Amino acid sequence: MSTATRDKLLDATLQVVAEQGIAKASARTIAAEAGVNQALVFYHFGSIDELLVAACEHGAAQRVEANRQALAEVRSLPELVATARQLHETERAAGHVALIGQLLAGAPSHGPLAGAVATGLGLWVAEVELVLTRLLADTPVADLVDTGGLARAIAASFVGLELYDGVDPAGMASALGALEQLAGLVAVLTDLGPLEARAVRRRLRRATPTAAKGKVGGAS
Repeated sequence: MSTATRDKLLDATLQVVAEQGIAKASARTIAAEAGVNQALVFYHFGSIDELLVAACEHGAAQRVEANRQALAEVRSLPELVATARQLHETERAAGHVALIGQLLAGAPSHGPLAGAVATGLGLWVAEVELVLTRLLADTPVADLVDTGGLARAIAASFVGLELYDGVDPAGMASALGALEQLAGLVAVLTDLGPLEARAVRRRLRRATPTAAKGKVGGAS
């Protein structure tokens, strides 16, 4: 019963924040949404801030788990962008885009929440990094790219584009289209022969000496 009530409160918190905004995330509102006694909020979590932190991490884990299989099935960078498009539509329709916006907006005024949001985004970063490592393994850029850093850049870009979509849907679509073009260009590298791939690697190392030194110790 205790676990069931706790889960109800977590889900109710996410619902309230997404639909009414983080400013409305009071013990009374959340308890009413969950259909439980208000005192149970403090019994299970101690404070609203602690509940928000737990709900943020709970929601992120749910969303990553729900989309893990789709990411695991990606076989190319263009497919990764296409999957991102699909995730965008699904997450927006389910209200999760609005939720992210509210959590980011509320983080500065809810001390521990910033760390929880970062932890939640970290779950996405870990999944994206796995995909990138797999997709880039046989390309000329495999040992030149910091996949962890790139995964963070992609996650940050995705969050930014999700929020941007609220004010400029056409711009959001254009940005994703540009990412698809870029992914297509990188994908071409996987079809290069050994000599061409070697030449590309040399040029890339010269163009990105810091990355090359960090990844491959400056080896030729």
